[in-house]
Amino acid sequence: MNYREALEYIHGTKKFGSKLGLDNIRELLGLLGNPHNDLKFIHVAGTNGKGSTSSFIANILIEGGYRVGLFTSPYLEVFNERMRINNQDISDDSLASITLAVKEKVEEMLKKGMSHPTEFEIVTAIAMQYYKEENVDFVVLEVGLGGRYDSTNVIENSLASVITTIAMDHTDILGDTIGKIAYEKAGIIKDNGFVISYPQDKDAEEVIVQVTKEKNARLSFVPTEKLEVIGATEFGSKFNFEYKNAKMSDLEIGLIGVHQTQNAATALTTVLALREEGYISLSDEAIRRGLKGTKWSGRLEVLRRKPTFLIDGAHNIQGIQALKRTLESVFNYDKLILGVAILSDKDVDHMIEELVPIADKIVVTEANIFRAMKAEELAAKIEKYNNNIIIESNIEKAVNKTFEIANENDLIVFSGSLYLIGDVRTIVNKLK
Repeated sequence: MNYREALEYIHGTKKFGSKLGLDNIRELLGLLGNPHNDLKFIHVAGTNGKGSTSSFIANILIEGGYRVGLFTSPYLEVFNERMRINNQDISDDSLASITLAVKEKVEEMLKKGMSHPTEFEIVTAIAMQYYKEENVDFVVLEVGLGGRYDSTNVIENSLASVITTIAMDHTDILGDTIGKIAYEKAGIIKDNGFVISYPQDKDAEEVIVQVTKEKNARLSFVPTEKLEVIGATEFGSKFNFEYKNAKMSDLEIGLIGVHQTQNAATALTTVLALREEGYISLSDEAIRRGLKGTKWSGRLEVLRRKPTFLIDGAHNIQGIQALKRTLESVFNYDKLILGVAILSDKDVDHMIEELVPIADKIVVTEANIFRAMKAEELAAKIEKYNNNIIIESNIEKAVNKTFEIANENDLIVFSGSLYLIGDVRTIVNKLK
């Protein structure tokens, strides 16, 4: 099996849908020899910020001299991004060889009469086998969807279960209240485990506290009252932070937006707590380097200047609100040109109500995924709030259109879906 065949096999399993549950992934990993049982995990769930938080944690550990696996989803440009070790994507050859081994075990499952694993189950199994073969010190494991029945929750133990901000998203699967969604996210909490949570909505917080008690786990909330932002620009932020006896001043991050200082604080709380517990050895200087050097593609990422071209993966109301706050408080520009595409199963009306009124011009397009809302339908919704609209369903043409109408002091922003900005990122970087 070569790389192309591996991708064809993986993506070909999309037809088996998305099924929450752990029976299939347990069986598949069992046939592989349970590689996950030999790994140490920091497990990260949440609605928003889990990717950035995971990246902060991983980068700090890397600066501490550790060999660190990072598992995230979805990818922006190439599939290999989903499995990294010390910021290097899995190689084509490794992906091909491990996929072949997983495929053989899937065939054994089918001979036993079991159902076919889903795409995410197969990807999870590949990642576990990869990190085992590469003998990593830690795996920062981002949940795919929810937590309780997500494939990543096949792990029996974790050094820490980290829960970032919880908001309304995937309500058709996870539940129609914050409390129900929080219960699914809190499913990653392990018996006698260690839990780090960002402060939540009252209903979500009550659920996390209750599940922690039921699991006889220990819970620490990120001390946001000890987070002091002392500067925020379009190049990053500077802040002070305290966790128990650890006081750190003038910390810097390159990720844009005050909300990223909150994600950084969640990561900081995690590593400082693990250091205090003796699970890791880290100097303050390694922590500083790790924070400052963290990059996370597609989240308020500036791709070029004059005009400034920004992409952001916000795809729910909380993410859109964070994007809006950042645009209004951090960036200076003459006109805001917004490129937007949203998936039809998202909270489209509230997302556009929040964002489109601040734009001077809007280019409406479509993400390359079957769940994407048609550009014409999205434009009809946007017209209620802003009628300065251009419809261009082809993403590349939409990008070119924004450059045509922008002056060098303008700000171009593409947002609304991670599936949109991955393609946009590829297109814009090829223009350089």
